[in-house]
Amino acid sequence: MPLKTDSQLNHSQNKFSSKKFPVTLVLDQISGEANIGSIFRLSDAFHVEEIIFCGIEPNLNSNRLKRTSRSTHEYVEFQFQEDSEKIIQQKKEEGYKIIALEITENSIPLQELQITPSEKIVLIAGHENFGISENILSFCDKVVHINMFGNNSSMNVAQSVGISLYEITKSLIP
Repeated sequence: MPLKTDSQLNHSQNKFSSKKFPVTLVLDQISGEANIGSIFRLSDAFHVEEIIFCGIEPNLNSNRLKRTSRSTHEYVEFQFQEDSEKIIQQKKEEGYKIIALEITENSIPLQELQITPSEKIVLIAGHENFGISENILSFCDKVVHINMFGNNSSMNVAQSVGISLYEITKSLIP
């Protein structure tokens, strides 16, 4: 007797329920169009509140961004703010916990981050080559990194945002 196979479900058949998470992404100086498109898709998948682009305005007319985002750039909420420090300070005053995704002397592994389901989160990701500035890091409540076990000490920004959103949203589900 042949084994029963699973059939892939399409978008309208999936078994997922919609849940918006109190997470805002602050993308500081991120410029790669493929990365931005991927982050739009991840933001939709993890249903974040919004993306705030700082310093470099995304080119939404880029074909590469459009292809990578698979149209999510058309409905994921986002805004552009020139000054990342100002928006981070504003979010802090609104009661958000400010978390930077960066490898530093005092960063903790992402899986050790303690979040309660009632917390509102700002996750900051920095420029693909230069990361997050020390000035921005000084505003943060926590700095987290993703443990890696190979020779390289960095990971693609979109991939690291995806891993971080997975871990953070797990913690926000009561």
